[in-house]
Amino acid sequence: MTAVKIIKVLGTSTESWEDAAAEALAQANESVENISGIEVEDWTANVEDGRITEYKTTVEVAFPVHHQH
Repeated sequence: MTAVKIIKVLGTSTESWEDAAAEALAQANESVENISGIEVEDWTANVEDGRITEYKTTVEVAFPVHHQH
């Protein structure tokens, strides 16, 4: 049986929510090994003058828990 740990990561982009999710995954990959999946939890944005200026995506990142012996 494998235990899985889940963390939340916020990604940002000036282009799209999809790019923000990809950025969250890229940042998580810097410090987390063996990511097995992500789930988009929330989509938000900053708005100025009636236009979206920054897309934000909160994702849950799942990865296996490794037991040290």
